[in-house]
Amino acid sequence: MSLELINPKDLPVPEMYTQVVVATGSRMVFVSGQQPEDLDGKLVGHGDFAAQARLAFGNLGRALSAAGARPEQVCKITIYIVDYKRDDHLPILEEAQISLFGDHKPANVIVGVATMSPGYLIEVDAMAVI
Repeated sequence: MSLELINPKDLPVPEMYTQVVVATGSRMVFVSGQQPEDLDGKLVGHGDFAAQARLAFGNLGRALSAAGARPEQVCKITIYIVDYKRDDHLPILEEAQISLFGDHKPANVIVGVATMSPGYLIEVDAMAVI
């Protein structure tokens, strides 16, 4: 598996992601949206975006591992956030993302949504090539 990370010179260099990721490999892994739920499917961190972000990214890591994928093989993530406020949410997202990916910066999209299930504030899905 190989990921080529490209930040074109005529686009800004983002802090948390890469503008373009070219993936080559023999197996693709698609991970469903991971929510801040415990093993019983119960919400953890009601009203606490940081706690929910940490758990959602932790659950993403566990899902990747179950498929035999490593975080550095992720080429794209999508992050859904209720009532997204860039200045409030980005520092928390960065910490949660670094806890899973370290220095690896997959392409990503942050989508602000009006609502999810009651109390849920974040969901994260991923695509990996291994």
